[in-house]
Amino acid sequence: MSEAVLYDVQGPRARRRVLIGSIFGALFVGLLVLLAVRRLAANGQFAGELYEPFVSEPDLYRRLGTGLLNTLRAAGYALVLALLLGTLLAFGRLSSRAWLRAPAVAVIEFFRGVPLLLLILFFFLAFPLAFGIDLPPLYALVFGLTLYNGAVIAEIIRAGVLSLPKGQTEAAVAIGLRRGQTLRLVLLPQALRIMLPALVSQLVVLLKDTSLGFVIGFEELLRIGGQAVQVLDNPIQLYVLIALIYITLNVGLGRLAGYLEGRQRKTYGPDLPSQKVEESGLGQVSAAP
Repeated sequence: MSEAVLYDVQGPRARRRVLIGSIFGALFVGLLVLLAVRRLAANGQFAGELYEPFVSEPDLYRRLGTGLLNTLRAAGYALVLALLLGTLLAFGRLSSRAWLRAPAVAVIEFFRGVPLLLLILFFFLAFPLAFGIDLPPLYALVFGLTLYNGAVIAEIIRAGVLSLPKGQTEAAVAIGLRRGQTLRLVLLPQALRIMLPALVSQLVVLLKDTSLGFVIGFEELLRIGGQAVQVLDNPIQLYVLIALIYITLNVGLGRLAGYLEGRQRKTYGPDLPSQKVEESGLGQVSAAP
């Protein structure tokens, strides 16, 4: 039985070098952490009064909870809209009709190239001047996130579909399916398994990018944390707490993706990713005894 791998199996000397390098790397990182802790202690950053607000200010957690809910709401709206937009753009780019493919390519390349912050400022500042419609900060943030991430997701979907074996498309054509039906019914469900890690990574990026809402006054987690810092005067401690909240959310998303991927492996088997690696020519096949 053959198995696709992306690297050669390390020998004893290589494993020894990796182990030695890992030990020295861990010692170096530990030294940096020790120096940082000593520097913080010298500047009084471990004083009890800097941590007292986390116990004596219950309103702090209420405010941070409000910011967290606003962050999740903006990310949730943007995720749903970006997935819909990305799917439509990907289908347009994969279309055999030039009058559909050309506009889809133009839209994808344009919004991938425009900075996300510029899109958010456009919807918050320029859109009301151009169309006479004032958008709340939430809508301006969501629309900017949707356009940027929709363009990126469209490329993820296109790459996932194109990575499938050509026999899938040929089989669909053989039974009389049109191009749109082939994409929707045959290719996209299979490509989802390949796209899942990249989609989750993009969702993590989208969640973190909601912090750009502070420039337009949207009260997301980071903005509310900044307001609390001005009152409590403990920026390091409070921003570390906010960073831990973001890390917890992103780790949770990663675990959810791993769970979904495991469910798919149990249902459909692990063959498709291996086929993709073998057909791409990136892996080397090693025979197992």
